[in-house]
Amino acid sequence: MGKTEKAEPAKLIIGMFSNKTNLFEKVKKILEEKFGPVDFVSEVLPFNKTNYYEKEMGKDLKRIFYSFQRLISPESLVEIKIFTNQIEEKFSEGGKRRVNIDPGYLTLSKLVLASTKDYSHRIYLKEGIYAEVTLRFEKGTFIPYEYTYPDYRTPEYLHIFNQIRQIYLNQVVSQK
Repeated sequence: MGKTEKAEPAKLIIGMFSNKTNLFEKVKKILEEKFGPVDFVSEVLPFNKTNYYEKEMGKDLKRIFYSFQRLISPESLVEIKIFTNQIEEKFSEGGKRRVNIDPGYLTLSKLVLASTKDYSHRIYLKEGIYAEVTLRFEKGTFIPYEYTYPDYRTPEYLHIFNQIRQIYLNQVVSQK
C-alpha cells in the first residue's frame, strides 16, 4: 500500500492574450495583489497559431506569460482558474472577453494548465475546472504531447517554460 503525501509546492504561471496589450499591466496588478510578486515576465509574443478567438476578441492578438515568486499548492488551481475567469468577466465588453487568462503551474517534471473545457486528455478537478498536463520535462527540456496546443509547441514557448523551470529549481534547492 502506498503512503500518501502532500504534493510539493508548484510554480504558478499565467499566460494571457489580448489585442489590447495595455490590459496586460492592469491584469498583472490584480494578479499580484492576489498571488504576490511576479518573478518572470516574457516578451510580448504574437498569438497566431489559431483564429479560434478572433470572432470574440478580434485580430492581432498578443500573448504574455508571468510566473509568480510565491509557490502554490497544486490543488489551488481550481480556485485560481475561477478567480482568473472573474477577471476576464470584469474586463469584458458586450459579453465578449477583451483578455483571456490561462493559469497553470509548473513543477520540475511538467506544465499543467487549467481549463473549463472537458476533453479526453483532461481530468476533472471540481467546480467545472479540468486539468491538463500540457508539457513534460525530459532530457533537459520541455516536450509537448500530441494534444498540446500548437503555440505551446513552439521553441519560443518552450524556452520561456525552461527559463521559469530554472527559477523554480533555484527556489526548490534554496528551500532544502
